[in-house]
Parts: sequence; structure tokens; C-alpha cells
Amino acid sequence: MIASLSLSAANNAVDSVMLDAYRQEKMSVWKNYLDTAPVNAHRLMYEYGYCGYIVSADKKAALPYVQHFRKHVEALKSRLPKGHFEMYMSAVYVFELRLHESFHPAKGMSLAKEAARLAPKDPLTLTYLGTSLFYAPKPFGSKQEALSYFEQAEALFKAPKWKYCWLREANQMYIRQCHEKLKK
Repeated sequence: MIASLSLSAANNAVDSVMLDAYRQEKMSVWKNYLDTAPVNAHRLMYEYGYCGYIVSADKKAALPYVQHFRKHVEALKSRLPKGHFEMYMSAVYVFELRLHESFHPAKGMSLAKEAARLAPKDPLTLTYLGTSLFYAPKPFGSKQEALSYFEQAEALFKAPKWKYCWLREANQMYIRQCHEKLKK
């Protein structure tokens, strides 16, 4: 019990620093964390976010991070919360697609949906599926359907354990963007 509490406190400290860096768009803080932190399930959330950033910002630098992310997701499969393996593997497929390393868009969307099916009360899987639907071209994606998942996640993100979660803030941003796009 004490080890669990100290791990939780350590995660909160990391999450607080990482959320602040996310807000200030200081992704070098995330890079430094990923370059030094031990591989564990908590770290994967930051690998996912950093890969999304680096794939957009610097494709040449992105490939090693995406490859490490895939390796870490596969290695931690049995220790991940329900739906997280599917969510992270979906992200790997999306990143590889964007880097022209593989071409599995249907598999990526299928895994995103499976993640939300397996963990329908997890704001991370719901936010991920919403993000997938938000960016997917029609007929695969839908801003209206994405908004539904973002709003479900928003209610779940109100729990205190998500106070410093960068995905909580990303979810809020996507809700605003969906409302803007749906007004047009």
C-alpha cells in the first residue's frame, strides 16, 4: 500500500511538470523525460504524446521515437490497463502511416474502437477514439461522433486522479475545436 502511494505521488509530480511543459509548448522537457525515464506503463502516455508532436514537427527525428514506442507498448502489453494496448498500438499505426513506414489506416481505427469498447469508462481510451475520429477523413471519421467521445471523457476526467493529465487539457481543446467546426 505504501509503495503504491509513493508511486502515485511520484507520478503526480511528473504529471505536474509535464502538464506545465505541455501548456508552454516546451516539448524539449518531454524529450528529456523520455530520454531518461524508465520504461513503464505511465511513461507510455508521454511517449504517445511526444510521438504525435515529433511526427508533425520533425519527421526525420520521429522514426526512432515511434520505433521505441512500439517496442515499449509490445513489451508492456500484459501490464497495461484494459484497452490501453489497443489504444497505443492504434497510435503506432497512425504514426507509422504518417512517416510512410506502414499503411494500416483501417487497423488503426479498428484498434481505437476496440480500446474504447474494452474500456468504455476510461477517459484516455475515449479521448483517443475521439481524436481518431476527429482526424480521420470521411467516411471513417466524424467531428460529431468525435465530440460525443470527447464529452464522455470530459465527465470522467473530473475525477481528482486526472488533475495533472495533459490529455484532459487536450480533450478540452478538441471539444472547442469540434464545436467550432460543427458551427460552420
